[in-house]
Amino acid sequence: MTAPHRPAGLEDLPWEPPRTFLGLDPEPDAFGRADAVVLPVPYEATTSFGGGTRRGPRAILDASRYVELYDRELGCEPAEVLGIHTLPALELTRAGPAEAMAELRRAYGRLTEAAGDRFVLMLGGEHSVSAPAILSQAERLGARTPDARLSVLQMDAHADLRTAYEGTPHSHASAMARVLDDADVVAVGVRGVSREEVDVSSARSGSTLVWADEMATDDTWMDRALEALGPVVYLTVDVDYFDPSLVPSTGTPEPGGGDWHTTLRFLRRVFSEREVVAADIVELAPTPGFEAPDFLVAKLAYKLVSYRFQDRLGSGAT
Repeated sequence: MTAPHRPAGLEDLPWEPPRTFLGLDPEPDAFGRADAVVLPVPYEATTSFGGGTRRGPRAILDASRYVELYDRELGCEPAEVLGIHTLPALELTRAGPAEAMAELRRAYGRLTEAAGDRFVLMLGGEHSVSAPAILSQAERLGARTPDARLSVLQMDAHADLRTAYEGTPHSHASAMARVLDDADVVAVGVRGVSREEVDVSSARSGSTLVWADEMATDDTWMDRALEALGPVVYLTVDVDYFDPSLVPSTGTPEPGGGDWHTTLRFLRRVFSEREVVAADIVELAPTPGFEAPDFLVAKLAYKLVSYRFQDRLGSGAT
């Protein structure tokens, strides 16, 4: 993505901010100098109950313009230290879920090859987009370290372990079922599941469910989740992980979800104690005229990028 054309002599006029993460000015060589790359994927084809996730990436980017860059927890402005580049949105084929996921697998694989060790943060779209990204990262890890196995930390109200849902194995409700053969999955915040999903998880040693009611009593669940994760982690955050009092703008809200500060304490530990190679945030379905959930998700995205590079940013508030 290159900087928008501004005629000579008119650069200082009050142009609207570019549609980039945090409203950061795009520069021609920004990708080459970036520490983190933001990839919008506004895909929606299999949502159930409520729709609108195709508008999620744009809503996150728009809300991010108003996120304060200073982070009290880290005692600095991460965006002033890190290079963060926003890619154009990937518009996937509408030929069907299988074709769209195959297209995303190819595109994401090419992106990770070009990105190298840069941190890739994908903004969905429905949760089905996570599977091609996870499989690409698992393949990349295997090429780098033979016999290594990727762990997926799934923050989610649902297990997404259905073999298929509403006629397709590439449903948002089947995202984690698509990756279990290639990665271990630790799902945190689960509280809405089918019997089939409980049975699948029980039968697979690489599947761990951390129930939302466990999280309501004390923080011991954090240790259990971390112990189940391997050294290399892909993080996927379905925003219905949060209690709907915080993020009601999602297709399948479930009461009793995660809160903001506990979630951040856990995520900071994950980024401190594991190598998080990539992440995504999915399933925001913006509510017209109600931007608070969009802002929360945009701030969460900033936190993920900041935690990924916290060793370069400082250790505490000032």
